[in-house]
Amino acid sequence: MKNMLKGLGAALCVALPFLAQAPADAATPAGAGAADQALVQRGAYLARLGDCAACHTAPKGKPFAGGLPMNTPMGRIYVTNITPDAQTGIGGYTEADFARALRDGVAKDGHNLYPAMPYPSYAKVNDDDVKALYAFFMHGVAPVQQANRESDIKWPLNMRWPLMFWNMAFLQKGAYRDKPGKDVAWNRGAYLVQGLGHCGSCHTPRGVAFQESALDESGSAFLSGALLDGWFASNLTGEHNAGLGRWSDEDLRTFLKTGANRHASAFGAMTSVINNSTQALSDQDIAAMSAYLKSLPPVGGNGAAAYTYDPQATKVSLDRPANDAGARVYTAFCMHCHGVDGRGFAPMLAPLAGNPNVLAKDASSLINVTLNGTGDLVINGVPSPFPMPGFAAVLDDKQIADVLSFVRAGWNNGAPAVGAAEVAKLRQSTQAGR
Repeated sequence: MKNMLKGLGAALCVALPFLAQAPADAATPAGAGAADQALVQRGAYLARLGDCAACHTAPKGKPFAGGLPMNTPMGRIYVTNITPDAQTGIGGYTEADFARALRDGVAKDGHNLYPAMPYPSYAKVNDDDVKALYAFFMHGVAPVQQANRESDIKWPLNMRWPLMFWNMAFLQKGAYRDKPGKDVAWNRGAYLVQGLGHCGSCHTPRGVAFQESALDESGSAFLSGALLDGWFASNLTGEHNAGLGRWSDEDLRTFLKTGANRHASAFGAMTSVINNSTQALSDQDIAAMSAYLKSLPPVGGNGAAAYTYDPQATKVSLDRPANDAGARVYTAFCMHCHGVDGRGFAPMLAPLAGNPNVLAKDASSLINVTLNGTGDLVINGVPSPFPMPGFAAVLDDKQIADVLSFVRAGWNNGAPAVGAAEVAKLRQSTQAGR
């Protein structure tokens, strides 16, 4: 199971490393001055911070032309074209139209956007940043004529007008305001995490109406981890086992810049976040995000005592011949990368011992990445040499359940066992259409 524990998360959004600067072939208005160019460049940085390409660029598609399928509880939707094409994109949007779509979830023609678009987070973006983003999308992105695709959601669930009431109930309007008593770095980190970074869209549990249970640290559920589209987006609070409690500030900054550290490495949708967003952020913004996240009190977890490494029982299980079914699968498929001691070869190959994703109550991410593998981390243009491969065609449901149960019990991890029925359910949902 090469690099099985690649990560902190999953996402509503899945993205191309071209946002750090405006594309070379992008249209810039004739006679644009240095101030306009600077605004476009700043908007490009902000668009990368918001990982806008993740949802608005389909695999092998043109930048921001839409078409990416996205699964929701109601059915599949297809993300829209946000290039400045006048017919099929947002070329006819004024800055006010753009701001309304971004922060209120209402398109130029008045129809409501589905909250798969993280406008409850973008509502916190300030006017200056909206202006810069608008400049980038109008003058730093090449127009693409590509018609938007209707959703697969059936009537009456495809009606948009009920979203007005959803917004009335759950949308908190107003840009982020600095919190008194907090320093500049903390407030900058809070603004980025809660706003353009929209971390809560994946890492905060959802209510019955698909609303985020909390939008900032004032809610106890904020960033406490959530199941989303077959992945469990990790706990980002200070919880000791499944969260960031054992991570130093340096550990977290390293993860955001490179996607790997001594505790874990990125998998699932978090891989694209690292590849196309956080690795390109300034050191100052990375430090601010880390400062804010490290300030969050512990929430959630598996209720176990604080993790301490203990290899003895697992070492006995792995003695040749391995004496249980999970250990036998581990020795055949996993041990060469993750080690007899479970500590892997970080940061190249993730550890399993004490990894927050192993210790989480929900094993969905472990099952998913074992079945389907994950994409390459690409840092500064260099792909990871050891991406996690998928084992769906190699191991059956019981074998995967056995090995994950072994890993979750091993090295004093103490996490619940995995059942074959759980594996079968995720196999069916994630393999459909492949």
